[in-house]
Amino acid sequence: MRFAEHKYFIWGREAGCQMGVNLIFKIAAVGILVSVVCQVLKHSGREEQAFLTSLAGLILVLFWMVPYIYELFETIKDLFAL
Repeated sequence: MRFAEHKYFIWGREAGCQMGVNLIFKIAAVGILVSVVCQVLKHSGREEQAFLTSLAGLILVLFWMVPYIYELFETIKDLFAL
């Protein structure tokens, strides 16, 4: 069995350690959608709702990123053996 065909490795990297392209596209879609909604709300005089919309988008993206941030800190911890 070659290295690239092992079930835990994809092209020489561990399968769980890479950020998917789908996540990047989801983050971009949320950013575009939030910016359009915020512009519409600001032009209609609802700045408070625009702020809450941008805050909700930020929180949503942060929840998507938490597992990757946790994995980063675990990798750093293992690297320095803390």
